[in-house]
Amino acid sequence: MIFNCLISPVGNLRRLVLASILMGALPGFAAAPPQNPLLAKVRPDKRPSIILIVADDLGYGDLGCYGQTKIKTPNLDRLAAEGLRFTQFYAGSGVCAPSRATLLTGRHTGHTSIRRNADLPLRPEDLTVAESLKTGGYRTCALGKWGLGLENSTGTPNRKGFDEWLGCLGQLQAEDPYPTQLYRNELVLPLDKNLYGNHGQYSHDLFSMVASNFVRVSKPFSFFLYLAYALPHAQNGPPDQNPTVPGGAQSPTENWPPAEKSKAAMITRLDRDIGSLVQQLKSLKIEDDTFIFFTSDNGPHRDGGVNPAFFRSAGPLRGLKGDLYEGGIRVPMIARWPGRIKPGTVSDQVWAFWDFLPTAAEIAGVKASASIDGVSFLPTLLGQSQTNHHDFLYWESHERGSQQAVRMGDWKAVRLGPGQPLELYDLQLDFAETTNVANQHPEVVAKIEAYLKTARAASAEWPLLTAPEAAKSEASEGK
Repeated sequence: MIFNCLISPVGNLRRLVLASILMGALPGFAAAPPQNPLLAKVRPDKRPSIILIVADDLGYGDLGCYGQTKIKTPNLDRLAAEGLRFTQFYAGSGVCAPSRATLLTGRHTGHTSIRRNADLPLRPEDLTVAESLKTGGYRTCALGKWGLGLENSTGTPNRKGFDEWLGCLGQLQAEDPYPTQLYRNELVLPLDKNLYGNHGQYSHDLFSMVASNFVRVSKPFSFFLYLAYALPHAQNGPPDQNPTVPGGAQSPTENWPPAEKSKAAMITRLDRDIGSLVQQLKSLKIEDDTFIFFTSDNGPHRDGGVNPAFFRSAGPLRGLKGDLYEGGIRVPMIARWPGRIKPGTVSDQVWAFWDFLPTAAEIAGVKASASIDGVSFLPTLLGQSQTNHHDFLYWESHERGSQQAVRMGDWKAVRLGPGQPLELYDLQLDFAETTNVANQHPEVVAKIEAYLKTARAASAEWPLLTAPEAAKSEASEGK
């Protein structure tokens, strides 16, 4: 069973949960052979399984393989050593909800229905990667932080293509590492061990356990697991606050402030459990049939007393969570598929969250919608020639007024508000975005300005607001 050791409810609720597991645990289908020549060596009776792991507020520089020197991340570093590490991969936004919306729907923030960090629901017409993969016979499961639709809305995971779901629907709930309840499909599941302020069940550990159960039960089939951890988000520190660091099993205590120690412990916990999941794939002898992606939803935060400069969490990049500078949106991306992805490779290929859906669809041998913004980067992942590229990448943010950013080749443009001039940076020479060269390259600015006129689907729901207008709008909504 997938969820049989989650909690200890009694009576009708327990019988209903167990019955739903029994009914959905082992569907009787066999996937058709993949047709893509890039996948010619895949088992003819089974498409590759796909695991997508998304950290929360993990910065570009928070992993050892991306330059972190204080926090030890041996399992994620090994994942990179056994696979492909990208140096120019982008989240969908500088904040959580719109970023995850782009990831699951294949549409950038100029077109997605969720463009602000609020508990708004995906619409029925917003087709997700899970819905696409189900057309190919995949079993689908989402675990952890959702943030794309509350209870009884059109945007809950079970209504967006996921057969199994356990986690937090709302973003505020995801900030509590010891919630008193979670959602299991359409049911509310109480966590009795966390009642009355007790800290008996750390939610991250629960998600890791259920991920392991899902993989074990789904072994005979092609599956898609979306594992959306809530770490290392502020205030989510584990019971054991001692992170591992280079040179020793536990962190020194004399120089690390409590907030930094908690953050490091969360990254350690994240690394540990991902290592356990990879080891399980090996033990089940399905690692050669499983494609793993690891990334983060946006750049590092400064919430809860954390100082992102302490660990250089953004690496050499400018900006943090909420920004459209590189530090807010450039994130780690590691991909591993033994026997198909060349180990130990590093790529500077530029791609983004909205490319995941078409990439996963091509892996699965299913057709992605023509109305999305993403393109498949499977050729790059498999070491082939990538003939399909983006001319432009686009972001917009509505948290501090409406900001926009565009990447065109090595050029990066940022607009900090409606009517303000574009800032322009040459990322090939200045990836830290220290020198605005807009005045020296008016022809580049003009080309990006022309693109911006077509980049977004403007509507009354998502006007471009100045910072005072945005503050007034959020105040009127009680945000």
